[in-house]
Amino acid sequence: MNSLDRLQLSYTSLIRQKLRTVLTIIALGIGIASVVIILSAGNGLESMIVGELDVYSPNSLNIEVRIPGKGETGSATGFASGITITTLKNTDTEAIGRLPNVDAIYDYVTGQEVIKYQGENKTVILFGYGADAVKVEKLDIAEGRFYDKSEEDSLSQVLVLGHAVKKDLFGEDSAVGKNVYMRGKSFKVVGVMVERGATFGFDYDALVYIPTKTLQKRLMGTDFVMGIMARVTDIEKIDQTKAEVEYLLRDRHNINDPEQDDFQVTTMDEIREMMDTIVGGITLLLVALVCISLIVGGVGITNIMYVTVAERTFEIGLRKAVGATGKDILWQFLAEAMILTFFGGVVGVILGVIISFGVYYGAVSYGLNWSFSISIFSIILSLGFSTFVGLFFGIYPAKKAAGLDPIEALRKE
Repeated sequence: MNSLDRLQLSYTSLIRQKLRTVLTIIALGIGIASVVIILSAGNGLESMIVGELDVYSPNSLNIEVRIPGKGETGSATGFASGITITTLKNTDTEAIGRLPNVDAIYDYVTGQEVIKYQGENKTVILFGYGADAVKVEKLDIAEGRFYDKSEEDSLSQVLVLGHAVKKDLFGEDSAVGKNVYMRGKSFKVVGVMVERGATFGFDYDALVYIPTKTLQKRLMGTDFVMGIMARVTDIEKIDQTKAEVEYLLRDRHNINDPEQDDFQVTTMDEIREMMDTIVGGITLLLVALVCISLIVGGVGITNIMYVTVAERTFEIGLRKAVGATGKDILWQFLAEAMILTFFGGVVGVILGVIISFGVYYGAVSYGLNWSFSISIFSIILSLGFSTFVGLFFGIYPAKKAAGLDPIEALRKE
């Protein structure tokens, strides 16, 4: 028998047991679809993270508060292991801004307040941003302007509304030049941000931007910041500038042991690499878990092939009696297993693509910067792995069928 004859015979044998064949293909298809969906979701998650980091200039430095001795970033507002880090000050920002390779810098804090306008109340997250934030990251204004350095230094009660906040308070009317109220204090709206959407459940359109010092002194009564963002002039010297910032802050905070740093300085490249590692690790873990389920499916194929061999013992004996060789029987049953898993792979890829598109559509509808991507690698991996599963787990039952004695097999009937 040639290969085409074996495939034809295997196909005919599978068609005889339509329900069993269809259920096996569906079971394998679900596992394969999971691989495609996970790899696609990993690509979408990575693109979303990269898209969020793209709002920052590549020649940016991020300085965050850190729990001394624990090697992890903390929070100036007290969410980091119940510890409030208050050592990073506005004066640190000013000192870093005087370094020769730093041409723009701002510090930031966050808070939460109820904002009021003509009887409308809305609880918002306040982002205390320095005026130079527009030079360091992409902050697009839809209406009006961003506040300037003189307004920040004079503690001016001005703010910029997120897109959703503006719509909730003012509807279709212009908000620029109007006054809103927080804690009984009047704040003038000088600008409205463009619609940005949400990331990881965090809605940027529900934010209100306010000068850092105004938020500290007028509303919060604090003198520390959560972090600092700086832009360097020469990106080739960014590592040198990072070292200068670390030396400067250790000197200002009286720190002799780097392990006791109460801050952490990172470049955009370092942040990207860290995010890529995290996303890659999560994707790899999920794929590994799915592959385990595929192996379980392979064990199921072994079981099905054993049942098939038992049911068709007489047929095997008859074929051997009329001249079929052990090799013919072996390849017939191997072909059946591989046909099952190959078509399971095809069904899985199609199902995975459809579900991945559904995930993409849902993410975009939710406002996430998600991308739809099905890599050739994921398709080849899925089809290749499914066929390998069929070959690997089908070989033992096939060998058992090939080794049957024709006389004993005929007696089974």
